[in-house]
Amino acid sequence: METEENVNLESLNYKYFVALRMNDSAKSYYFSTNIETLKENDYVVVETIRGLELGKVVTPLQEISKYKSSLELKPIIRIANEKDIQLNKENFSLAQEAFNICSQEIKKLDLDMHLITAEYTLDRSKILFSYLADDRVDFRELLKVLANRLHCRIELRQIGTRDKAKVVGGIGICGLPLCCSTFLNEFDGISINRAKNQMLSLNIPKLSGHCGKLICCLKYEDDTYTELKEPFPRIGTKVTINGEQFKITSMNVLTRQIKLENSENVLFVDLDTVLKNLKENNRNAN
Repeated sequence: METEENVNLESLNYKYFVALRMNDSAKSYYFSTNIETLKENDYVVVETIRGLELGKVVTPLQEISKYKSSLELKPIIRIANEKDIQLNKENFSLAQEAFNICSQEIKKLDLDMHLITAEYTLDRSKILFSYLADDRVDFRELLKVLANRLHCRIELRQIGTRDKAKVVGGIGICGLPLCCSTFLNEFDGISINRAKNQMLSLNIPKLSGHCGKLICCLKYEDDTYTELKEPFPRIGTKVTINGEQFKITSMNVLTRQIKLENSENVLFVDLDTVLKNLKENNRNAN
């Protein structure tokens, strides 16, 4: 793994860095460059872990000294020419043809896998197929068939349901593009305890995202809710107000309101009032 020191030494060979997007993806990736004429909306050729790709510049040139991440910056190879741009367009239609071929062969071989995407590298030296499967799939025969029909390197990559949502994209319940398809790099484990901590109704369908798993945004406000809940008494705590005993049945940590109930009455009281009465109740009990 590259250390931050090594990355910084590597970056000394370049003056600038910019953010790129691949194939109109919503997610950006940073690359280094010495091309001083580079500007937003220019297309460039870069090498990624997939191979050669066409990227679109989405930020102005920035001084390399401002790059603070420990992730390695790969260099931009060159500004894309018309041939590169035309090749990239052709690759989309060819990838769709390859997708159809792969789907047909999967069906013929009766493989338990669901094909999601097919993407060529810019030079068409490799095609990457991503798929969903519940278990491991023996696709050795599929590889042989595809290699004979497509005449390039074949890579089959099994992805999870969250990865599928990241690839396909969509609009979340907030009305914004999915976090996984815009900025999330890693998927943390989301526990139902986060929903409980935020006192949300445990309606699993409503708490699930496009991937069918608990929505990632449950983690965003979890620490804030934990902090806001600290001064609140527990649900079920009994408190006497004006000589009448109540039980705390719910609370709203944002408005600092607490719901009190007994067999005959329901009250909505602010937190300070409840804490004051609890303190008086304890003093009188002693």
